[in-house]
Amino acid sequence: MTDGGAVLPWLVIRQDEGGNRYRIGRYATRAEAEQVADRLDARGHKQLYVVERVNHLAT
Repeated sequence: MTDGGAVLPWLVIRQDEGGNRYRIGRYATRAEAEQVADRLDARGHKQLYVVERVNHLAT
């Protein structure tokens, strides 16, 4: 998937206590995605933030 020509293969996902998962954003590098997830996690809420790589062949 692309965004304005840039490939953004890294996702930040929020998972709540009920197991529901929501995409927070897409990022070009794993480091950038982890930085966002760490910043959100530091807020102290009960949600879990994870970083996942998107399979570029998936639609």
